[in-house]
Amino acid sequence: MTRFEVWAPRAGNVQAAVWDGTALVRHPMTREDPEAGGRPGWWSTEVPDAGHGTDYGFVLDGAEEALPDPRSPWQPHGVHGTSRVYDHGRFAWTDGLWRGRPLPGSVLYEAHVGTFTPEGTFDAAIGRLDHLVSLGVDAVELLPVAAFPGHHGWGYDGVHLWAPHEPYGGPDGLKRFVDAAHARGLAVVLDVVYNHLGPSGNRLGSYGPYFTGAYSTPWGDAVNFDQPGSDEVRAFVIGNALMWLRDHHLDGLRLDAVHAVNDHGAVHVLEEMAAAVAALSAHLGRELFLIAESDLNDPRLITSREAGGYGLDAQWDDDVHHALHAALTGERQGYYCDFGSMETLAKALTRAFVHDGTWSSYRGRRHGRPVDVRRTPGHRFVTFLQNHDQIGNRASGDRVAAALPPPLLKAGAALLLLGPYTPMLFMGEEWAAGTPWCYFTDHEEPELGRAVTEGRRREFSRHGWSGEVPDPQAVETFRRSRLDWDEPGGGIHRELLEWHRALIALRRARPELNDPRLTEAAVETGGAEGDGPRWLVLRRGRVRVAVGFDERPVRLPLPGTDPSAALLLASDPAVRLEAAGPSGPSGAPAAGRSGEGAVTVSLPGAGVAIVG
Repeated sequence: MTRFEVWAPRAGNVQAAVWDGTALVRHPMTREDPEAGGRPGWWSTEVPDAGHGTDYGFVLDGAEEALPDPRSPWQPHGVHGTSRVYDHGRFAWTDGLWRGRPLPGSVLYEAHVGTFTPEGTFDAAIGRLDHLVSLGVDAVELLPVAAFPGHHGWGYDGVHLWAPHEPYGGPDGLKRFVDAAHARGLAVVLDVVYNHLGPSGNRLGSYGPYFTGAYSTPWGDAVNFDQPGSDEVRAFVIGNALMWLRDHHLDGLRLDAVHAVNDHGAVHVLEEMAAAVAALSAHLGRELFLIAESDLNDPRLITSREAGGYGLDAQWDDDVHHALHAALTGERQGYYCDFGSMETLAKALTRAFVHDGTWSSYRGRRHGRPVDVRRTPGHRFVTFLQNHDQIGNRASGDRVAAALPPPLLKAGAALLLLGPYTPMLFMGEEWAAGTPWCYFTDHEEPELGRAVTEGRRREFSRHGWSGEVPDPQAVETFRRSRLDWDEPGGGIHRELLEWHRALIALRRARPELNDPRLTEAAVETGGAEGDGPRWLVLRRGRVRVAVGFDERPVRLPLPGTDPSAALLLASDPAVRLEAAGPSGPSGAPAAGRSGEGAVTVSLPGAGVAIVG
């Protein structure tokens, strides 16, 4: 026996089309009566012979076509096919003792299931979890897995928000992955998209007012969070978030581009979601958290609900990425035009937002709001040197390793992993993967595929790009983006992998490197681009992270450093500690190590030394 339910407030007649072994048989559904305690706009019926594994759909107003369920838990036939009944109670979980992993102190690892392994499945990804354990990360963050068109894609054009992508392994595959991760002490975070749906296979509008033309978005009509009929749409989205956390045992969600979630109600849907997740966490007795991606630089997202904020647990911090990337690579085009100086990097590393009400040349206006560093813990900001957007939105999908020598890669990793925020690595970053990560799609409609290909080429042409722009629809673009797991076995790849492991182990070993107080992080800088040497020293408790950004040698006195401090890690064997001289930073070569007086670190060129 299965009870079928669907919200279709505009329909005059709804039928459940249920597979009986030979055909889809239509069963009349009854509109619920609000006066008798029913839900407005909801239809329901019970079908005795339907159970786990039964295919079904819904027919609106006698139409010829049966539509997939908006809350379909299983889409084995793709986004255009019928749905399938799925019984969550049938899966044999083994993580009964798992109580989650708190976000404070964690290191995240972003991965795309389809390119993380050659097979591109949840089960194949399980085979690489031990690598993540040995790396030292605490949580793996999966790019969206809600069913999307075709076989492969980034996942941000999902249309069945309740159904794990079938080519990845479907609902059971996701559960096996989460169960295996928990067995190894790894939390699992899922990227979810509530600001839009993909263009292919999206049938929500046939059922009800899931979308509204009241707001303009890059994807067309906005998801309806505050217009007539929005109560059920909000319940749909919040229920979806709770489903992932409850039924698939996920530990957290990353909410895609919340600046595109339009809601002018008194209680924002994000605040309502945060309250619902907190209640579920209390009920389940395990840690759950929400991380927002936002372009607003607005700390209200992570301010507690009691203090008038939305109460989310963390937000992505693009300003730290931009400041690091621009300082390391020298790039200044696009949104990097406001970044690159040592002063900008210092502000990013200590105050979270560079644009905190300041002028943004890229936007042509002031942008952001200040962070109260006295009251806002650093772990509420997720930072990164690379992520799927910052790599994949480049024309050729080139990683930062394609532009930087190993010493600067090590310096960037040190500032990220030993900084005062919650760091995140993108898959393969830990060994400076040589494979690109391109933008790729698998749209089945030829017209849509051509539009995506031509649109991407036009976009980069407008920005003055004259090189190759890989065709998103070409299978080879997808295949090139898969990680090469032979790389970390030797050479510079192995060296950088060991560097990342050492940094994460150091972060774990030293309490000051997990101190949530932003007021306890300080940065000193010197030099200017073209008039170097440029340098930076990050101070966190007794630990000093000294970075040289140029080829010229630099000597950096470390005031306040314990004279007995040792060199913990260095990007080059030529790095030395010595007694500080009377002068400030200079280009003088290293002279040796002394335990007397203040400590000075000598870098032979670009690179990093960690002292403590």
